[in-house]
Amino acid sequence: MKEDYGLFVWPCSIILAEYVWQQRLRFSGNRVVELGAGTCLPGLVAAKVGSFVTLTDDANRLEVLANMRRVCDLNNLNCEVLGLTWGVWDASIFSLHPQIILGADVLYDARAFDDLFATVAFLLQSNPGSVFITTYHNRSGHHLIEFLMVKWGLKCVKLLDGFSLLPSNKAARLNGNIQLAEIVLNHERIEETFSSGAG
Repeated sequence: MKEDYGLFVWPCSIILAEYVWQQRLRFSGNRVVELGAGTCLPGLVAAKVGSFVTLTDDANRLEVLANMRRVCDLNNLNCEVLGLTWGVWDASIFSLHPQIILGADVLYDARAFDDLFATVAFLLQSNPGSVFITTYHNRSGHHLIEFLMVKWGLKCVKLLDGFSLLPSNKAARLNGNIQLAEIVLNHERIEETFSSGAG
């Protein structure tokens, strides 16, 4: 049986949701966008702690988007649900103004990395001071991730072992090598680009 990835709660979602809970004062009152939300556990926790949340997933995955709406209704949460395809510049991306961007296990398919980082870079550039917080399985694509972060003018400012965030009884039920990263614009890289192009 082939699983629909967007309808399954992955370990990265559990860890990112736990991080949101632990950092709830940081999230409360802020505008949060979850990219590739799927079952949207981190976004739901953000909404529960007082964030203004927009949940997004691929605009072509109507079943996943409908499920996100049902989950919000079941939890009495007023989250916006939006179809957003990474790397596509339509009206939906221009309507977003996040202070915090979440992404749980969005770094699973190397073919989508460039579009994901283009989308993240656009959102960070459009919303000064914002941050992208992601959890991902530390797989062999690490060098590609580093390359694309440089390409899109991003830098990692915090890197944690995801399992260190969980109580031992929860961590024992999950597997993998999961990292939590906080990513921001690399302002030095942007300034270098503009100054070298100005001459």
